[in-house]
Amino acid sequence: MKHFRKTWRKTNTACRIGTTSYIIPNDILPNLRYLKDIVEDVELVLFESDEFSNLPEAADVREMGRILEDAQMTVTVHLPLDVYPGAEAEAERKRSAEKWLRVMDRMEPLTPFGWVVHLNDPPAGCPADNVRKWEHWTAQCAKTIDELADRADPERLCVETLSYDFSNVFPLVREKHCSVCMDIGHLLLTGRNVDADLAEWIGHTRIIHLHGVDGAGRDHVDIGHMDGGVLHRILSALQADRATPRVLTLEIFSQKDLKTSLDVLENAL
Repeated sequence: MKHFRKTWRKTNTACRIGTTSYIIPNDILPNLRYLKDIVEDVELVLFESDEFSNLPEAADVREMGRILEDAQMTVTVHLPLDVYPGAEAEAERKRSAEKWLRVMDRMEPLTPFGWVVHLNDPPAGCPADNVRKWEHWTAQCAKTIDELADRADPERLCVETLSYDFSNVFPLVREKHCSVCMDIGHLLLTGRNVDADLAEWIGHTRIIHLHGVDGAGRDHVDIGHMDGGVLHRILSALQADRATPRVLTLEIFSQKDLKTSLDVLENAL
């Protein structure tokens, strides 16, 4: 696997290849050390709750910075999932924003290439089904994004495509000058037209999450489970815009899945 960085760099000028901070069964720092010769970016998957937190101490963040500098790597930071940035209750929305802001304050010394943002828990159905609830949820999300944008360039706030129709939040992403985190696995899992979504959103996409979906509907598995035509079109879209800085993250969580995915990618280049 260690030769893959050089292989990728020969064909991709601005898009960096990455994977997650949980490839080996260990903490973030050992994973960074393990991955530093394999990929160019690591997605730091962070959790922050009353029951469990893996938010690194300040000293660990400084050590991460040294590893990244020596290896000429970058990071993206996946902000905690158990938040409700569009919560109907303002107190709950504020708690969610404050959790994200604590993580951003701790990790900003690493100058992350992007902050992955989940606009969780939208109202059921489409906006036309419940205009009032959708308008309120969108307005609450907008307030949360504004608070995050006080700490980071909005372009680095990358709103991820989730299980609902991303077209419902894309106008907000544009309005707030944020970027898209296009999760191909999520699009495939929900039966989206990936070609159409690529065409519509790639120009605003800063991060792409790539993972397979197996026959049982389980995602975040190796991309050997991905249709070769879909992978080819993703790589072609990146090649067509080689000047725009992006990160392509293999969002998988084991050495086996990483090796298989890198082999598939290499064969597709």
